[in-house]
Amino acid sequence: MPSSEPNPSHLSTPSGEESTFSEIVQLIADSQEKAIRAVNTVLIELYWRVGEIISGKIASSEWGDGVVRQLAEYIARTQPGLRGFTRANLFRMRQFYETYRDDEKVVPLVRQLPWSHHLLILGQCKRPEEREFYIRTAIQEGWSKRELERQLNSALFARVVLSPPKVSPAVRQFHPEAVSVFKDAYNLEFLGLPEVHAEADLHRALLDKLKDFLIELGRDFCFIGSEYPLQVGGQDFALDLLFFHRGLNCLVAIELKINAFRPEYLGKLDFYLEALDRTVRKNHEQPSIGLLLCASKNDEVVEYALSRSLSPALVAEYQTQLPDKKLLQAKLHEFYEQRVSFVSDPDA
Repeated sequence: MPSSEPNPSHLSTPSGEESTFSEIVQLIADSQEKAIRAVNTVLIELYWRVGEIISGKIASSEWGDGVVRQLAEYIARTQPGLRGFTRANLFRMRQFYETYRDDEKVVPLVRQLPWSHHLLILGQCKRPEEREFYIRTAIQEGWSKRELERQLNSALFARVVLSPPKVSPAVRQFHPEAVSVFKDAYNLEFLGLPEVHAEADLHRALLDKLKDFLIELGRDFCFIGSEYPLQVGGQDFALDLLFFHRGLNCLVAIELKINAFRPEYLGKLDFYLEALDRTVRKNHEQPSIGLLLCASKNDEVVEYALSRSLSPALVAEYQTQLPDKKLLQAKLHEFYEQRVSFVSDPDA
């Protein structure tokens, strides 16, 4: 009786054909991704057009709210099984169209995000600048719905506007674009660390949640190593974390501190950067950047410490809990109010 077990020889890859097979699998994956993007583009275009029609009918007083309800019922009756065209969603399509129709910078971008992302942004963002920021960043970073929601809850836009990263003059000289890459504060609530923790706990948690940490750092960061060994003068040293940033084309050294920033911390970071540039950096790469990640910092102390630093260094803080979103939104509102007041009366 023949065996029902599969013959392993039929499952093995023929000699010399593995690269071709791999190429075909990649083509399939790329095509699937393109198909998903194409479907999303068509769907967003449909929602935009429906929103445009409803907006025009209501603006001309041809329709009232009751007609939109009748439209939802008509679609449900004539297209059974079709989802997404409830009365509430039809009004969201109208809001979607009316929110972006006059924004020439954003209109070309809206088709690049899924509808679920747009619903989050429309529901939580009040300012045009804020909506544009999240649309552009979500596209650039490839955020999932879950990650977009997390960044909205952390008030990333408010933090970026109110607290730009603290950098040394050398960063602006060698890496001017780094100001848009790094943050003043990094939210590490996903680590689940207690309020009181050791540096080893922070280090270990970051490695355990490396994927989440890379997402928080941002696109183009590539992990190289932990406790990266450096040898200088016959002595061994270990850098907490080493990354490479593809966009900046440089190594990024991260030193962790579980207490408040102290100026003397920069000396050790400068030493590591010098060692990296002399012994690790490749000829085609830009000077290394150092990020000192502390539990807290005094911005004035940081500014004084960085002003004379000759190394491309930054100081940021990490947070183990999401910030108070309402407080940040209130500060953002005050910031824009002051800016409007200044523009209208610069001599006031």
